[in-house]
Amino acid sequence: MSVESVFPRLEPLLPSVSKPIQYIGGELNSTVKDWDAARVRWALMYPDAYEVGLPNQGVQILYEVLNERDDILAERTYAVMPDMERVMRENGIPQFTVDAHRPIAAFDILGVSFATELGYTNLLTALDLAGIPLHAVDRTDADPVVLAGGHSAFNPEPIADFVDAAVLGDGEEVVLAISEVIGEWKDEGRPGGRDELLARLAASGGVYVPKFYDVGYLPDGRIEKIAPNREGIPWTVAKHTLMDLDDWPYPKKPLVPLAETVHERFSVEIFRGCTRGCRFCQAGMITRPVRERSLQTIGQMVDNGLKQSGFEEVGLLSLSSADHSEIGDVAQQLGDRYEGTNTSLSLPSTRVDAFNITLANEFSRGGRRSGLTFAPEGGSERLRKVINKMVSEEDLIRTVAAAYSHGWRQVKLYFMCGLPTETDEDVLQIGELAKRVIETGREVSGRKDIRCTVSIGGFVPKPHTPFQWASQLDHETTDERLRKLRASVQSDKRFGRAIGFRYHDGKPGTIEGLLSRGDRRVGRVIEAVWRDGGRFDGWSEHFSYDRWAEKAAEQLVPLGVDLDWFTTRERDYDEVLPWDHLDSGLDREWLWEDWQDAIDPDGAVEVEDCRWTPCFDCGVCPQMDLDIQIGPTGQKLLPLSVV
Repeated sequence: MSVESVFPRLEPLLPSVSKPIQYIGGELNSTVKDWDAARVRWALMYPDAYEVGLPNQGVQILYEVLNERDDILAERTYAVMPDMERVMRENGIPQFTVDAHRPIAAFDILGVSFATELGYTNLLTALDLAGIPLHAVDRTDADPVVLAGGHSAFNPEPIADFVDAAVLGDGEEVVLAISEVIGEWKDEGRPGGRDELLARLAASGGVYVPKFYDVGYLPDGRIEKIAPNREGIPWTVAKHTLMDLDDWPYPKKPLVPLAETVHERFSVEIFRGCTRGCRFCQAGMITRPVRERSLQTIGQMVDNGLKQSGFEEVGLLSLSSADHSEIGDVAQQLGDRYEGTNTSLSLPSTRVDAFNITLANEFSRGGRRSGLTFAPEGGSERLRKVINKMVSEEDLIRTVAAAYSHGWRQVKLYFMCGLPTETDEDVLQIGELAKRVIETGREVSGRKDIRCTVSIGGFVPKPHTPFQWASQLDHETTDERLRKLRASVQSDKRFGRAIGFRYHDGKPGTIEGLLSRGDRRVGRVIEAVWRDGGRFDGWSEHFSYDRWAEKAAEQLVPLGVDLDWFTTRERDYDEVLPWDHLDSGLDREWLWEDWQDAIDPDGAVEVEDCRWTPCFDCGVCPQMDLDIQIGPTGQKLLPLSVV
């Protein structure tokens, strides 16, 4: 039976909300399919505003992969802004998709991609607006399966009450496998109802269904054990890894928004995974091993994407794009092809020790000298060894000297505050480093208009990293260290105006820490915050630390734990972590040894990049039967012609 569009009811109300265009849909390359012709129907959600969610590569890829199948239909939905939420509640309009404006409650599955834990309250808003029960236990056969994915799904325990299932890792293949399971179950007449469907998904070992696992707690609040509570449910759930990126050159038809979004460009992921081994970096750890796209596939994707979209900028994306084994050839040959056109190329993510001027010049052939961004992460050499960011001060100075001497005027440096073993002195070293950068720039360029922007984020320990056991720095100490840093730089008249500072206070990081390493007990905090009006917690103008702190005290203290217990407390090796039954491929022993190497009292032990050295036994490749895939391939972009 067809599902009616809510648009006739929605359209007259649009003039009463801000940015109504974000709710209209109709973007170039969007897809509207016949509801009745589909066997399985997906609603894909990015739990943030349209302007943030539409450019998300993961959702765009899954949208296209699913819609390429004749028997599958996929549409998109985003978090609605508070003014739209109010209008929808007043007029009885449910959460809808932007493609055909169908209610999301009518779909078979609601797939939610979480890039950050601060989107959890937005999920609850969407469920409530849709008329889908907030708690998975209250849902019936008529409700969609609510499935979490994205990086935050590697610890979905804080939202275990609200999601039916979670998937770890790459989504391209598993969404098709899930669709097949749902399709078969529907074809058979939905035997056993919702419970049977979830059991079939869980039995594969590749979909985590929280209701099939019981969590027991010790008297001191720690987890005693996490165990399956029925036959046929595996003890651990493994991540999915797509091994041949060349076989999946998506997006082939990138969505072109009608409204302004945070990224106005066509993005090509040139490789996936990272083995640099930065101990704080969850993305690098959980996406192992490295898998490169070939030069030819990159060239074809750029060529096709520009034709299909009309974008004038191409972003070559990965966790550290300059680490692609053929990045020089990629830059030179794409530069040759698009020289003299309006097309510009960008490399958003560059490591200090992978950067060179030849590469930078290739990416700015059109005369555009955009600012360069580097991420030393730690202010002192000692701290960079602790986090395994093997970049010396001399490396950085040599790199910025080359950049300033070749015409760049602006460099941005990214650091973190609150890293394990950090002292006030380590943070003050950030200022000294920035001063050296300015001094070097003035010297090599002979100019006074040299600028350096220092951007600082608070460190949040993440699951599946060596720092998953670390204590998180309290927000008061974080703010005090950053205040001292700013004062020390501004007091020096030679550099004060040349160095800009950007940082947030430490409070949002504390809540992110609660959500990233929390267990199922944290779900009641999320719900209480949402019921009190919590929305868009990743936006500083909507975030309320006081609300989160108050609800955490209210909900957690009666259980014998509190906000500090989840954040500033260091964990021991023996402690069962909420995500220990979710397998990212990383060996727990290896993670612990790397944590001990980081905090070695005689000085941190560094670990090389296993792309270019013997294996360090992190566990991913042998456990998951995977392999690092890198070039060089010896291929060329040609025969594709110069534009």
